[in-house]
Amino acid sequence: MEMNFYAVLVAATSTLVVGAVWYSPMLFANAWMKESGLTEEQLKKGNMLKIFGLTFLFSVMIAMIMQVLSIHQFGALGMIGGPDYIETAKPSYAAFMADYGTAFRTFKHGALHGFMSGLFFALPLIAINGLFEHKSWKYIFINAGYWTISMTIMGAIVCGWV
Repeated sequence: MEMNFYAVLVAATSTLVVGAVWYSPMLFANAWMKESGLTEEQLKKGNMLKIFGLTFLFSVMIAMIMQVLSIHQFGALGMIGGPDYIETAKPSYAAFMADYGTAFRTFKHGALHGFMSGLFFALPLIAINGLFEHKSWKYIFINAGYWTISMTIMGAIVCGWV
């Protein structure tokens, strides 16, 4: 089981597309700016190359782990010690992969894992930071909603792209 880097790159790119819509004036831009205490002028002063470059890099990292979280066959690979041990694995590994090597490799299954990751990882992380930063629940839910949607899409891409 090898990582699909094309799927990872497309999934990482999807976070930028979702963000362009989510944080646009037609959805949550105004509410997010108000709740975060930022103005359009302040946002324009940011180094966009750095912001978008690092956002893409971090999104690649998330997409990589999303493959491991949503593709169960990575668990079987981990049980034998990783890709370096495929040749020396017991016959049961080869039999398992022959029977289940493509099981649950769908966009729908990946979306489920992505959604659960957003709900049970992203939301709590953002909420904890938001609570300590004295941010509103509106701020927390706008950002957690973005990540839950993004991770749902990322999970669908990395799991369903066979």
